[in-house]
Amino acid sequence: MAFCAKCGGQLAEGTTFCAACGAPVGSAAAPAAPAAGAAAGSGLAPNVAGALAYVTIIPAILFLVMDPYNKDKFIKFHSFQCLFFAATMFVLSIVMMIVGFILAFIPVVGWILDMLIWLAIGLGSLILVIFMIYKAYSGEKFMLPVIGKLADQQASK
Repeated sequence: MAFCAKCGGQLAEGTTFCAACGAPVGSAAAPAAPAAGAAAGSGLAPNVAGALAYVTIIPAILFLVMDPYNKDKFIKFHSFQCLFFAATMFVLSIVMMIVGFILAFIPVVGWILDMLIWLAIGLGSLILVIFMIYKAYSGEKFMLPVIGKLADQQASK
């Protein structure tokens, strides 16, 4: 049994037009229109690109450089927010190294406290990144307190 290339309806043997949609059976179906809001010629919807921007800093940088993505404010916002969050975490890790060095002078309690702080920061940032991926994939523009405002300003340029 054959199926219509346009609507997927079943076709009877020897028919030249689909009974459900009226499309000619012998011709190829017209290419599907891009999804609403998809970047032109990119193949990625803005919500998918926004979510991918948080995976590492590499997609965020690529989305800011590549042509169809750097025109979309939603993708630019999430890319900038990812980069600013990564920079904040880098600075926080340097501060924590200094704090860990100071805490190392307290024999056992300092080491345990240092490990607990690192664990809290690591798990907290991982949970926050997963949450931002979810929000971007949902099509929402979740703004982190200070970083989000900076990212929004950069994305508006």
